[in-house]
Order: sequence, then structure tokens, then C-alpha cells
Amino acid sequence: MKRPTNIRGCAVLAAFLLTAPVAAKGPARPPLASVSHIAVYAQDPAKSERFYVHDLGAVKLPDPEHPSGARYYFAPSQFVEVLPLPPGEASINRLAHVAFNTANAEAMRTYLAAQGVAVPAKVSMAADGSRWFSVTDPEGTVVQFLQPPARLPAIPVNPLSSHVMHFGFIVHDRVKEDRFYKAILGLRPYWEGGMQDDHPTWISLQLPDGRDWIEYMVVGTPDTKGIPHTMSAANLGVLNHFALGIPDARAAYTLLWNGDRLQGQDQTPKIGRDAKWQLNLLDPDGTRAELMELHAIGKPCCSPFRAPDPQR
Repeated sequence: MKRPTNIRGCAVLAAFLLTAPVAAKGPARPPLASVSHIAVYAQDPAKSERFYVHDLGAVKLPDPEHPSGARYYFAPSQFVEVLPLPPGEASINRLAHVAFNTANAEAMRTYLAAQGVAVPAKVSMAADGSRWFSVTDPEGTVVQFLQPPARLPAIPVNPLSSHVMHFGFIVHDRVKEDRFYKAILGLRPYWEGGMQDDHPTWISLQLPDGRDWIEYMVVGTPDTKGIPHTMSAANLGVLNHFALGIPDARAAYTLLWNGDRLQGQDQTPKIGRDAKWQLNLLDPDGTRAELMELHAIGKPCCSPFRAPDPQR
């Protein structure tokens, strides 16, 4: 005997199929596992070189993308890029761009284009064979995706740190930024906090396929954009920053102290609001280099950690 048809159920199912969102089609997102670098402007390249080489122990190499710049390597595929300050520059901003490593720049470019992100017509190739392209996030921060060269530079282990663990930059509208970093790039919550427990202004998002992270440094209100007119160059340099992972803050400070590598610095190690030991140093143009232990010593303020810590 033929089973009776559930007319009402079929109608409901048909209505759902007509109104349900259709999964977006397109290429899969390539893996995103590590930070590549942060690029900053410098007024005096010689002073910057002393800070990054003598004080932080990085290895200076030519910049294959910008012949007038320099790269200061902490690991074979992680560095700080220092570019000369453009002539006549009046802005207090010293952040040029932030960058992620990718195994395939063209695949990443194609993926972002399919997600509606404005991308260049093709990737660029640098003198060392690396491939890269840049986009801008919803608030105008330049974000680069770099495919390292097939042959990486030989960078010895840095006794201070061989890991650029995260970078941070000012943000006004978390919702708009999340559409790019979380919905499109797949970053996930790591930790959030601030000077007030109930008002998070430091929002850490971990990369989807690794344990490096980025940090929104929330300023102003969601309806504003750019550098607040009341912000000083010194405060901006503290917010637009990068972090080196260290296993032991006391050992790191001792290394710097005994090597006479703390000239001009007035900070000492302290426990941050995330319950991690850290040491904040400033480059000659005010960009903050945060030396941070990998793990918290206890309970952090504001929120728990929601993803695993870096391992090195």
C-alpha cells in the first residue's frame, strides 16, 4: 500500500530550500599558519639597524622587495622590514604593513578575490624568488601575503628570540574587521582584555592553522577611522607593535643587560594583564617590540585563553 504523502511537511521543506542560504562556492582558503613580518618606517636607518641587530640580535639582509629598505630576520621566514621614511612625511604613523606567510600566493589571491576582497591583477615576484601581493583590510591597514622563496636564508638561532609571535595595530570597528580576519581568513579567538575587566580593547585572534596571532588595539569608536587626532606618536607606536616569543623573561632581560643592549630603554619585565611575563622595548621611531613569554603564569584578566599557546 502506498504511504500517504505528508503535504504539509513537503511544503515546509520546499519553503526552507527556497529561503535557506546557499553555501558560497569557490576555491578553498589556503592554509594560514604563521606571521611573516611587520614593516615599519624609520627616520634614521643606522639607528634602526643598531636596535634590531645589536639590541634584538636579528640578522640584517637586503630587502628583495624594496632595495632602499632592509630586513631584520629572527627566523628564516620571519623578520621586521624597515623602510626609509618617505621624504616630507608628516604623519605620525610608522606602520607600513603587516604580513602573513602563505604557501601559495596565487591561490590565496584567487581565494580572496572569490570572497569579494579587492586584490591586484597578479602576484608580484621579488628578487629572491618570493611571491607576494597586498590588500587593505576594512579600516585601511595594508595586509601582505608572502610566499617565501624556495631557498630560505640561513638564519642562526637567536639566543633572545627566533619567533615573531604576533603583531598588533589600531582598530576602531571590530565587526567590520572581523568580516575580513575571522569570516574570510578564518582567524579564531585567543584572548581579549584591557585595562578594565569589562571593557576589552586588546583582542587577540589566532591564525586558523597555527598558533601565531594578531591583536586588535581598539581605539576610538566604531564610527571613527584612522589615527585619532588626540593620539601622540608615542602612544601610536605602542599600539602598532610586534611581539617576540621568549621562554623566560628573566633570562631575556639578563641577556640584554649583560650585553649592554638596553641603552635608551626604561622598561623592566612585568606581568601583563594576560598573566604573561613581558618586556617592552621601543625602536628609535617608537615602534614597540614586545618580548613575551609563551605561557601565562596564572589566571589572566578579563577572559580565559580560548586556543592553545605557541609552543616555542
